[in-house]
Amino acid sequence: MSSRQYKVISAAVGASAAIALSAVGVAFSTVSSAQEPFTLSPVTAPSATTGQTVTATKAPSAPATSHAKPSIEGPAPLPPEEQGLPG
Repeated sequence: MSSRQYKVISAAVGASAAIALSAVGVAFSTVSSAQEPFTLSPVTAPSATTGQTVTATKAPSAPATSHAKPSIEGPAPLPPEEQGLPG
């Protein structure tokens, strides 16, 4: 078989596969734009709400902590499982 025949056969096989997968995709898509989407759960989901968040309080003018300070100073001790052998 020549290289040209191999390329033509490969292109035909690839095109056939693309057409077959497209047909399978169309066959399994059962939802149209006029239908509700198909759900797999027997429980009905609540509809989404688009409410607005309202904050009734006023933000403080200065932060509550003027300077952050760590609770542990210096190197922290290793956990027992990570400590080396004594001595």
